[in-house]
Amino acid sequence: MGCDMRYVAYYRVSTRDQGRSGLGLDAQRAAVQRFLRDDDTLVAEHQDIETGKRDDREGLGQALRACRIYNAVLLIARLDRLSRNIAFVTRLMADGVQFVSVDNPAINELTVHILAAVAEAERKAISERTRLALAAAKARGTKLGNPANLKGQDEGRQRGAAAVAAQAAKRAADLRDVIAAIQADGVTSRRGIARELNRRGIRSTRGQDWSAGQVHVLLGRLSHVIPTA
Repeated sequence: MGCDMRYVAYYRVSTRDQGRSGLGLDAQRAAVQRFLRDDDTLVAEHQDIETGKRDDREGLGQALRACRIYNAVLLIARLDRLSRNIAFVTRLMADGVQFVSVDNPAINELTVHILAAVAEAERKAISERTRLALAAAKARGTKLGNPANLKGQDEGRQRGAAAVAAQAAKRAADLRDVIAAIQADGVTSRRGIARELNRRGIRSTRGQDWSAGQVHVLLGRLSHVIPTA
């Protein structure tokens, strides 16, 4: 029995003229279709046609959002400049989105981890330079104490809680249009919405089927009127 994979395809050309070249959108779509197996599911396709270099591409943002909603893997036709762009890879890692490149699927995870390792090494180097600078200042008799540091643990916990809340809010925002479409189709109860989300293959934040209680929380975050189940 094969392993059913979910993918979201992302296509990009840097100019409209490239749409007629071998790197054009049609060629990328064809490459993606050749890559997909019979038991794979292409849940969405998004594209960008642009003339300049930007990291806030609208199509890419929509593709990443679809990956989060459907717990899918981002599928691109070729590594090219896209995956070598550190901002792009950083965005993938921040969003928790995996990606596969059709032209060389074996190296994608390695590429991400190498870039992450480089970033981590740089952070450690900065931390070490800061430590040495503080030690030198202390040796010169500079007073380094700060009463605000006593609140560090509490502030750390608060930041952690804020990060969890921000992630939950982001997930809710991702699902806003999906929930609106379900309600527009006449499905308004919490149980009904949960069933429809599960039918569409959309999992909860923890990767499980939706329950009426989870939908209740989600609707609360979206400031919807919560109907009687």
